[in-house]
Amino acid sequence: MKRTLTALALLVAAAAGGLTWYLHGKQPLRDGELRLSALQAPVTVRFDERGVPHIRAEHEADMYRALGYVHAQDRLFQMEMLRRLARGELAEVLGAQLVDTDRLFRTLGIRAHADEYASRFDGDSPAGRALLAYLDGINQYQASRPRPLEFDLLGIAPRPFTVADTLSVAGYMAYSFAAAFRTEPVLSHVRERLGADYLKVFDLDWRPQGVVGTSLAAGDWQDLAAIARLSHAALEGSGLPQFEGSNAWAVAGSRTASGKPLLAGDPHIRFAVPAVWYEAHLQAPGFELYGYHQALNPVASLGHNRDFAWSLTMFQNDDVDLIAERVNPDNPEQVWYQGRWVELERRTESIAVKGAAPVELSLRRSPHGPIVNDALGQAAGSTPIALWWAFLETANPILDAFYQLNRADSLDKARAAAELIEAPGLNVVWANAAGDIGWWAAAKLPLRPAGVNPSFILDGAGGEADKPGWQPFAANPQEENPARGYILSANYQPLATSGIEVPGYYNLADRGQRLDRHLSDATVKWDSANSQALQLDTGSGYGPRLLAPILDELRAAAADERERALVEQLAAWDGDHRLDSLAATLFNQLTYQLAREAMADELGETFFDSLLYTRVLDSALPRLTADADSPWWNRQGSETRESRAQIVADAWRASLEHLRDQFGDDPGDWAWGRAHTLTHGHPLGQQPLLARLLNVGPFAAPGGHEMPNNLSHKVGPAPWPVVYGPSTRRLVDLADAERALGGIPVGQSGVPFDAHYDDQAAAHLADQYQPQHLSETDVAAHSRGTLRLLPR
Repeated sequence: MKRTLTALALLVAAAAGGLTWYLHGKQPLRDGELRLSALQAPVTVRFDERGVPHIRAEHEADMYRALGYVHAQDRLFQMEMLRRLARGELAEVLGAQLVDTDRLFRTLGIRAHADEYASRFDGDSPAGRALLAYLDGINQYQASRPRPLEFDLLGIAPRPFTVADTLSVAGYMAYSFAAAFRTEPVLSHVRERLGADYLKVFDLDWRPQGVVGTSLAAGDWQDLAAIARLSHAALEGSGLPQFEGSNAWAVAGSRTASGKPLLAGDPHIRFAVPAVWYEAHLQAPGFELYGYHQALNPVASLGHNRDFAWSLTMFQNDDVDLIAERVNPDNPEQVWYQGRWVELERRTESIAVKGAAPVELSLRRSPHGPIVNDALGQAAGSTPIALWWAFLETANPILDAFYQLNRADSLDKARAAAELIEAPGLNVVWANAAGDIGWWAAAKLPLRPAGVNPSFILDGAGGEADKPGWQPFAANPQEENPARGYILSANYQPLATSGIEVPGYYNLADRGQRLDRHLSDATVKWDSANSQALQLDTGSGYGPRLLAPILDELRAAAADERERALVEQLAAWDGDHRLDSLAATLFNQLTYQLAREAMADELGETFFDSLLYTRVLDSALPRLTADADSPWWNRQGSETRESRAQIVADAWRASLEHLRDQFGDDPGDWAWGRAHTLTHGHPLGQQPLLARLLNVGPFAAPGGHEMPNNLSHKVGPAPWPVVYGPSTRRLVDLADAERALGGIPVGQSGVPFDAHYDDQAAAHLADQYQPQHLSETDVAAHSRGTLRLLPR
């Protein structure tokens, strides 16, 4: 027995040692020397205490090649999954359950568009040379180092990364902005099936003629509901970044303590592990930038140096139209377009499926764009719904735009760079050490026929879907060096001094108004300390605004003194979502229950669920509670007409019942931090065993939906997992840019078991900022390893 136990112990030790050796071989190299092909001179990469690379090169191409190499060693699996998602190739490694997602992305045409764009890509332009060198660095890493753990688990065979992959990922990012996929079907359903009175809460112009000339059948409405559901499911289940919102402001030197402009920015992005951003400090002769990079993109999306800084928010202009086509009754391959029948284009594609036969697709396109019903396969209804998407219709030199923005040290250069951003729409908020601040709502905005409301499904036969041209960039909302001394962007409806209307799916004004109220206080001199306090604000006026009209009805609904005490907590609540707040928990459950009790019976479960994923619900609910005569209060099929008081009472009782079921009978146990948590999900973390190894969290999370510290959750029943929030919180005072602050929510590395896989997660939730080392003195003092890349 002793010999048996000894042998068993040796086997266990050998297995443990083998596993340790195996995992060690997967870890990034942050010290030593490596040789790379095509380098013109040695490159030094110093890694600081957070694993951020500080790259110094003698040639720009070497700099980007080195960036590609170190980015790949930290994030190769993220790069692989993003390109597969964007190009509709997930089923090849994840199996048949991903066929629907792949079919959606193939139908959108991202893959085909990227391939066509890549065929005419200018590799001799400055931005083109940067991308090719960066991709070469990625491919050299992939060809010379062990495959990531996830590649082994999924059986992924490495293949080179290409220009088309980068362009495809840009398409995915643009798609993740496009709220129209999830909003237009719902609003059109309300208009067509319920009528004008039901649209009032959404504050939209109503066109009583509906979808002119094209009658949508029951099957077509099912299509639209399925497309909306598939759209958000493809994003929700991917474990990959998705852009959602953002705050950014620039304060002129006249309003700062230092006398120089200060830039603040916190882009709101879906949380995942690894996080969307990869921080890197790049230096080459004539160039230096501390930037935030996306996977497969060599140029920084956010950045700063001693001379200038910028941040981004989503413009949220409506750059997507869904269009109902009229089919020729004598030829289903033709649709009516500009006075004649025209043929639909067809192409075939094949989806490789792990462990199963390939799935063959037949995809159609009308003159307006791809037919999105094809994403549903054989289940598609009879009316083709076309997608017009600015991303597919513009030249969109976005790589050139950000290459120039990485070097834009003057207003003229920054404005010229912003003008090249055509889709998706972005707000560029910028400042420089010379004292200028600027904001440009950057997008190519289409001209539309008079009276057309793109919030609804458009009629493809009547001309309302046509685009006669584009607005000039000068007409876009923008501002430079305003007299008030600051610029703010927070996803609300922007105003253009040119007077043009910019349709879009904008966020509530509450968040922007709260930020503006602080920034407009002329007695405040802004610095890093009070700017941090503003970014970390967990309050909102939204809750008190929504509750005010129904407080008396809630008091009447309370069954006893204990419940009346809860109502009075809501009445006295200031809207702050602190970890210890009971009122925040009660309000968020009540918000969902009010929406369900008032709207689910009219919409049905599928469209109601889609509504929960839209921004229009946020703006509708305060208008609903303020209107006691809204038809939404009446239950469909009821023999009597329900009142607001009855529905509020039902929502109150259902809310308390749910919270008791989830957290116990004692409201003292209903604290917000218990109900509102953040877990950073890995793409493979939906499997229980892998979840324990690869996911990061859960953490109790302050903040909430549509407040400055926008740790946001879906409107729904408790508990509330945080979906998205600040992907970084940056503060750059251009009087001392070498002491800028930032950080990311998880860690630099996407390599499991690496020291930098999750080393920033707790600090991010604890509202801690990280120093961004820019000066040679700081970089040298904080270096934890040096990797020298030598020419081969």
